[in-house]
Amino acid sequence: MSQPVQVMTLAQLGQSASWTLELMHPQQGGLLIWTTRGQGVVNLHGHRRGFSTYHAIYVPNGQLWSIELGRGALGLAVAIKDAEAANFPDRCQQLRIMEPQAQSELTALIDDMRREIEKDRPLQGEVLQAHAQLLSIWLRREMREQYEPKRPKAAERLVEKFHDLAAERFSEGHSMADFAQMLDVTPTHLARVCRQTSGITAADVLSQCVLYKARMELENSDLSIKAIAESLGFGSAAYFTRFIQQHCGTTPSNLRNNFRHLQAA
Repeated sequence: MSQPVQVMTLAQLGQSASWTLELMHPQQGGLLIWTTRGQGVVNLHGHRRGFSTYHAIYVPNGQLWSIELGRGALGLAVAIKDAEAANFPDRCQQLRIMEPQAQSELTALIDDMRREIEKDRPLQGEVLQAHAQLLSIWLRREMREQYEPKRPKAAERLVEKFHDLAAERFSEGHSMADFAQMLDVTPTHLARVCRQTSGITAADVLSQCVLYKARMELENSDLSIKAIAESLGFGSAAYFTRFIQQHCGTTPSNLRNNFRHLQAA
């Protein structure tokens, strides 16, 4: 992302491929989603929740997340390259915006960003960073309005710790049992609490993260399949190929070739 801020529709965010949104993956830079129509399900930092119209969803840099958009879901997304510099929160947020004034303010802030990007004027980077700070202020104000003191349950804390650890180390080739040992719990307990809180098991979280990174590398880089396999902790390219075939029904080479054929068409 060359610009400090990008504004796109939800369709553009998904890059016309649902797996880029539906597989668990670490967020790169901050991301604010503003839903204006429809509904769906979002998995934020191990918590799976439904959303509908007029929800503001924020994903900080490095947090694991995924989203399933229902048919007809519409909205906007703002990607912020350096969200920390703009004082965005360091935890995932999902807020239902009920007040019409707050809804209008957020829409106006995003529209101002989009117009600035389209004009391509001098000092645009500084202007967009200033817009990002205003967006951060809007979000933090809404967080204060909706704040409800609540201590997370032990199971929720464990799931969040697992997701933090998985986001950092999913590509090192560790099994779910390895992560359970790092967290000083049994694999059975980790699998159970993950399913209860996020709707998928701990092993599924790891597999989705690996699959997301693998597909991104296959489609957007020129790295060899062997190099991609090594970067994701696979013992061999053959093992990596079996993993891709199991989840995608085809080989890594076919995935790459099919994508490039579609891009050239």
